Amino acid sequence: MRVVLDVTPLSLPRTGIGNYLRGAVAGLADAAADEHEIVALAVTGPRGLRAVPAALDGIPAERVVRFLPLARAWRTAWSRLGWPPLERLVGRFDAFCFSDWWYPPQRGGVRATIVHDLIPLRLPELVDPRTRRLHGAKYAAVPGCDVVFVNSAFTAHEVEELLGVPRERIRVVHPGVDPVFRPDGPDEARYVLALGGDARKNLGVLRELPLELVVPQGYVADEELADLYRGAAVFAYPSRYEGFGMPIVEAMASGVPVVASSHPSLDEASGDAALRADPDRPEEWAATVERALADRDELVRRGFEHARSFTWSRMGRELLEGLSA
Repeated sequence: MRVVLDVTPLSLPRTGIGNYLRGAVAGLADAAADEHEIVALAVTGPRGLRAVPAALDGIPAERVVRFLPLARAWRTAWSRLGWPPLERLVGRFDAFCFSDWWYPPQRGGVRATIVHDLIPLRLPELVDPRTRRLHGAKYAAVPGCDVVFVNSAFTAHEVEELLGVPRERIRVVHPGVDPVFRPDGPDEARYVLALGGDARKNLGVLRELPLELVVPQGYVADEELADLYRGAAVFAYPSRYEGFGMPIVEAMASGVPVVASSHPSLDEASGDAALRADPDRPEEWAATVERALADRDELVRRGFEHARSFTWSRMGRELLEGLSA
């Protein structure tokens, strides 16, 4: 089987979606072995010509990286026009999985996509208008897919409810955790780590914590983020809504106890290894962080065991099974 996976978002510095796509290619390549052909496709501008191959370095998959001037406009036009079929660019394939930026037509084969979350629909007031338009066009294309991959059972329910996709066409495929996140930090950790980005991350609820709060600014590469996790006494994640909540698992894999929001979108990432707190109650966060400090050894043990179940290899096998069904 020849599988084409759109990795165009790897044109930007990798965050959650980029890491998921890179892990998907790595997992698929591992699962395919010598039986299937995996093709990573990107239609991009000048930055992507460097960024995409760099992101996929070391992964044994075919790469088709095509430059187009004004690439965003071309991708949008191609998606809306519905012609020419993608086979004109990459040749015949058995399955195509598009991501977030475009949804080109295809002549044959299984049509699939990945939905990471439905934040633009659930919390539109917190999303940039251009992002809402981009994702809105993609969401309209989702019901026409043979298979819709999601990163959590929570998101599966959202896709069924908000996009009208029958449950039997939705496949839950949890992400993996990168090996860079490992438990070899300092003996004494003195701060609470949290990650920001937008109002949805809800950092204001952490104003009464018993330790210094550290929130890194701007883009943070995985290696630096891993060091920050390992140096933390507790990782706090008070988000109001996520598709999965991968930083929770990364922190656990790094040997850090986690206090996570009690919002149900974080249930699968948290398992029974994170303490939970109401995202609207600062005093509850302060008390739960105190409890995490007191029970640190047990929470670290449980978190590490929980994180071990999230691997890119397992993700690749599940993607391949979904595309082959």
